[in-house]
Amino acid sequence: MTRPDISFSTQTLSQFLQQPKRSHLDAVLRVIRYLKKQPGQGLLLASDSDGQVTAFCDADWASCPLTRKSVIGYMVKIGKSLISWKAKKQTTVSRSSAEAEYRSLASTIS
Repeated sequence: MTRPDISFSTQTLSQFLQQPKRSHLDAVLRVIRYLKKQPGQGLLLASDSDGQVTAFCDADWASCPLTRKSVIGYMVKIGKSLISWKAKKQTTVSRSSAEAEYRSLASTIS
């Protein structure tokens, strides 16, 4: 997982593994062509770190048009270096944007 530039595309395409369509195959081929043109890309870790841990989180309330579930995401850094991140569709439907944000915060902390 050293390619955050393709993580959203991969996560979205993985939702259609059970019943893929031609449009999904076209999208996968587009991602593969992008990767082929961008060798050597990835995360760079800074050697000068102050050791401070920072975390950011966010939620996109009811962003999935099919299920109305929210997508949450977070990232954790030590100094200037990104060490962990995640984007995931929530398992339940949130009743408000505040509830979706709270779930994102809880996921980040855990």
